[in-house]
Amino acid sequence: MPSDISPDTGPGTGSDTDPGTGPDAAAPARREQAVRAAVEQGVVGPGLPLAGLLDVTGIRASAAALRAAFDEVTPPGTPVLHAFAVKATPLVPVLRLLYEHGGIGAEVASPGELALARAAGVRPAHTVLDSPAKTSAELSEALALGIAVNADNPQELARIDALVEAGPSTSPIGLRVNPQIGGGSIGALSTATATSKFGVALRDPGARAWVVRAYLDRPWMTRLHTHSGSQGLPLELMTRGVAAAYELAEEINAAAGRRQIDTVDIGGGLPVNFASDAGTPTYADYARLLKQHVPGLLDGRYGLVTEFGRSLLAKHGTVLARVEYAKTSGDRPIAITHAGVQIATRTVYAPESWPLRIAAYDAKGLPKAGPPVAQDVAGPACFAGDLLAENRLLPLLDPGDYAAVLDTGAYYMAAHYAYNSLARAGIHGFTAGPGGVRFSVVRPPQTLAEIVTESGGAHADALL
Repeated sequence: MPSDISPDTGPGTGSDTDPGTGPDAAAPARREQAVRAAVEQGVVGPGLPLAGLLDVTGIRASAAALRAAFDEVTPPGTPVLHAFAVKATPLVPVLRLLYEHGGIGAEVASPGELALARAAGVRPAHTVLDSPAKTSAELSEALALGIAVNADNPQELARIDALVEAGPSTSPIGLRVNPQIGGGSIGALSTATATSKFGVALRDPGARAWVVRAYLDRPWMTRLHTHSGSQGLPLELMTRGVAAAYELAEEINAAAGRRQIDTVDIGGGLPVNFASDAGTPTYADYARLLKQHVPGLLDGRYGLVTEFGRSLLAKHGTVLARVEYAKTSGDRPIAITHAGVQIATRTVYAPESWPLRIAAYDAKGLPKAGPPVAQDVAGPACFAGDLLAENRLLPLLDPGDYAAVLDTGAYYMAAHYAYNSLARAGIHGFTAGPGGVRFSVVRPPQTLAEIVTESGGAHADALL
């Protein structure tokens, strides 16, 4: 089974932005322009108190920066597929934008994510299927379509064996390995620990020898996959995980006496700076570190696959929430907004690991003036811990003002948590320039009728 990966991994780059070795200096100005326009144009207001805003210019710039960073450290013509981790922002228009104007494919981890990628027009040759729990039906569909598959464990590999024997496929097949190099500061996102649920644990007794033999027994298996984690993981640890995969690929190819493994999938996981507007670390930082410590991987002998998600979208999203009430409890000012656990689930339940910046805007969408006041920014859910920020210094928020929740382009506005049957917010893309701001609907607000339907409304008598 040949590895179907080409140097031109998408329809076009769509942006002539510089490689992106630093923050997007114009992004805060575009955001402020968009917030004001959202209020003026009725994207948010008393009847629509919550909306997500996505900066199209920023997203395109991130895609260009990713491609440029790896172009810088690989010889011309090196096959590189950048596949966006769909779970980060599972929205069809986002996937279409990244693919058509960024040359970014799709990494999917469920039938739903695959359906989204296909709806966005992402071709099978630019799609990668990863999941620790793939069913036989999922595997069969992927192999029939020619989608790349990374097997997670020996049992899954046995299922693939049976499917390969039943009929040919153009799908590149790989195996995910866990280099067991340790975790970062957020344990839940560290996937290369000694007991991680992902991949074949390389340091377990007999595991490495089994992996080598698995490849030698399957000459059609041409890829190797690893992913050590994401937020909270330092670049040095990510690099160690990639180095471990490269060393294993070299060992397998030496044992095979040929270049059986032709592509290494290094996963994603570039952490995001949630403390400021600075876009650090950068893709260029990471690519250069890989070039320094794993030069053999980047010398043109291997194709590459990356699976970045959060780092492509996080800085380009803002959730805008209207302040419904402002009150005081125990001398603490509290702004009750329409954004809480349904939007920022991780922040509400694990605020130390997932703090978010909040910006205050007045009722006209202008930056709120006034001295900073320690206050809570609360959400609408019916439990005490539904707080976006606690004791945060901000200009005092009043009813009708807006709290802008920054850096929420990934794993926030699109990953809805249906607590209290709160409706999913509408999401709008925007482009901002001298001529003003133009909005486009990415996902309309969820209706009450849709909530009832999802909650079994058509089967009201089912339990009678």
